[in-house]
Amino acid sequence: MDTTALVLVIIGALNWGLIALFQFDLVASLFGGQDSFLSRIVYGLVALAGIYCVKFIFDRRKVIE
Repeated sequence: MDTTALVLVIIGALNWGLIALFQFDLVASLFGGQDSFLSRIVYGLVALAGIYCVKFIFDRRKVIE
């Protein structure tokens, strides 16, 4: 689960980087636009993965202490 979440977060980060640098939304172009059902699923999964990855901040603190 951790690896899947990290992969989705990386995909989201790369997509945001493409949007920032080139005004190109890769997810939207692959799945038929920002409002398409598949694009919204991908955006939602990336958001859930980001929320899930917040746990890594707290896990890291346990290792440091």
